[in-house]
Amino acid sequence: MILVTGGAGFIGANFVLDWLNGNGEGVINLDKLTYAGNLQTLASLESDPRHVFVQGDIGDRELVSRLLQEYQVRAVINFAAESHVDRSIHGPGEFIQTNVVGTFNLLEAVRAYWNALEGEAKAAFRFLHVSTDEVYGTLSATDAPFSESNRYEPNSPYSASKAASDHLVRAWHHTYGLPVLTTNCSNNYGPYHFPEKLIPLVILNALAGKPLPIYGDGQQIRDWLYVKDHCSAIRTVLAQGRLGETYNVGGWNEKANLDVVHTICSILDTLRPKADGTGYAEQITYVQDRPGHDRRYAIDARKLERELGWKPAETFESGIRKTVQWYLDNQDWVSNVTSGNYRQWLEQHYGNKA
Repeated sequence: MILVTGGAGFIGANFVLDWLNGNGEGVINLDKLTYAGNLQTLASLESDPRHVFVQGDIGDRELVSRLLQEYQVRAVINFAAESHVDRSIHGPGEFIQTNVVGTFNLLEAVRAYWNALEGEAKAAFRFLHVSTDEVYGTLSATDAPFSESNRYEPNSPYSASKAASDHLVRAWHHTYGLPVLTTNCSNNYGPYHFPEKLIPLVILNALAGKPLPIYGDGQQIRDWLYVKDHCSAIRTVLAQGRLGETYNVGGWNEKANLDVVHTICSILDTLRPKADGTGYAEQITYVQDRPGHDRRYAIDARKLERELGWKPAETFESGIRKTVQWYLDNQDWVSNVTSGNYRQWLEQHYGNKA
């Protein structure tokens, strides 16, 4: 079996669902179930014996060690992380604890397990660490996209904590020989995305008749990667990646935030037109920019294509339409996730910025 950490979060849950849809190999899914973890995302696996869910922390070395041994895990895919920049600005401590200390404890549990393996089991074992393009810092409008050789220049508590975790993974390979792989991805979007992030927030606020908050001038540029493409890239790296290597995963879709919002509004105008005949773009509201907001991210994913033959299947236009349609078709999931603590956080963060 494989062990997936953070498998009830956005990218992790999509990975688990895709893995079990096309693979007979079972998954132990370890997730702490913080605010962004949602078991409803995994409801279709409730009676599937291939999926074993365990609520727990990657920092619990004893628990991780027991799971590795009990299920004779042959690979670990580490999605577990605190991942929202705004939250890291308000409370960086949780990000250091999960992304740095948690990754350290996970690596130590995995190292002890791997050291005890023998023969083919030891040779075939893999630890794949999922990271972000934000560790590279920011780009100007004319800079080349981030490649794997770019130096790390993180600008937020979130990206700094992820950069630290990447360095730990690298060090455990070079010092102890642990067979690791690292992926650094661009901005993901798609089904089951927690609605504090730009795309789901805009979709849900638009449908609810609420303001669509745009930071600053809205010209921050991101490379957008459809989550199912990301999942296929991770499977490819896990199966074929060279040990100790880093692979950047991008969608080749650079878009300014404001253009993304206008695209969503245009799709909603077609799929769910407003009764009064106005366009959703009229709900756009500009709010004060966040501190240290990186201007541009862009990923050069040519290494992954050149060495392993992977490239994304979705364009931004096809992926964003699928995403909007998914949210329209899955209002029960949306209602479940947008209750209680989430609404309170939105009010705290955006309520005084408009």
